[in-house]
Amino acid sequence: LNIINSLLTLGHVPKPFNLEKQLICPICLEMFTKPVVILPCQHNLCRKCANDIFQVKGGTVASGGRFRCPSCRHEVVLDRHGVYGLQRNLLVENIIDMYKQEYIRLELGNKHLGKKVDQPVCEVHEDEKINIYCLTCSVPTCSMCKVFGSHKDCEVAPLNSIYQTQKVKPLALLRHSNIYVCIISQLEETCRTIEENGRRQKSKVCEKFDHLYAILEDRKRQMNLTVNAEQEEKLNYIRGLTRKYGDHLESMTKIMETGIQTMEEPEMAVFLRASKTSHLERVERGYENMDHYSVSFKIEGRALRSIDFARGTAHLKCSLT
Repeated sequence: LNIINSLLTLGHVPKPFNLEKQLICPICLEMFTKPVVILPCQHNLCRKCANDIFQVKGGTVASGGRFRCPSCRHEVVLDRHGVYGLQRNLLVENIIDMYKQEYIRLELGNKHLGKKVDQPVCEVHEDEKINIYCLTCSVPTCSMCKVFGSHKDCEVAPLNSIYQTQKVKPLALLRHSNIYVCIISQLEETCRTIEENGRRQKSKVCEKFDHLYAILEDRKRQMNLTVNAEQEEKLNYIRGLTRKYGDHLESMTKIMETGIQTMEEPEMAVFLRASKTSHLERVERGYENMDHYSVSFKIEGRALRSIDFARGTAHLKCSLT
């Protein structure tokens, strides 16, 4: 601070704007206004500008949050005090005060010495300085051109007022462009968050549907086992009866051969013993039917088709639980 004070006092800073460029806020593009806060990345901002960026992010003055430094894009994390929790840069504030005082002193010294900035003169009226601005033709001119010259029917305005107006426009555009850069950065960050949330939500949906598929596959396996068990039981029973009837048919053939021989048997008891038949089981009507294992999924189908995804304001939420 003493070195800077000495340089200013000794006049080793002949062009004040060389120093002024180091004291310009990257947001408002004007000299820092008190209080000046220093970010963790060591860059400086007006507290008001820092608060404006923070509020664009959606935070409040007295709450924690984060935003990015407009100079280096470093993320600034705030505590519950918000921008009021950032440390003031008293060194920069003192330099600004000294700069302003020294600049005023130099300006007064120049005026006292009679130093004036050269003012351009009119090309038509060489003795007249350009002091007005023609709004109709959008060119600076002199009073004689307005009274007697080519701009006598034009609308004019003081040169100083037009100068101030035009000077503010590019600064305002630059100021807004810096704010837009911050907004674009935050929108890009929001896009990345949406993509990540979408991937996470799709993973959850797939997990729930896979769980539902596993339940259906397990039930299908159990029902097939039950049908297979009854199928084998009935087949074994029918095959057993088939063997019995085959055996009986074979025995009947033998009986018929014997019966032919016993037709002439005079003894009744011998004839009846030889012609004795046995009774076999009969399969009940509809025994082969397996329709009692039919399955209806009408209710389940309606339930599955009714699965919906409730659309929220910021994300898709699966209603399947």
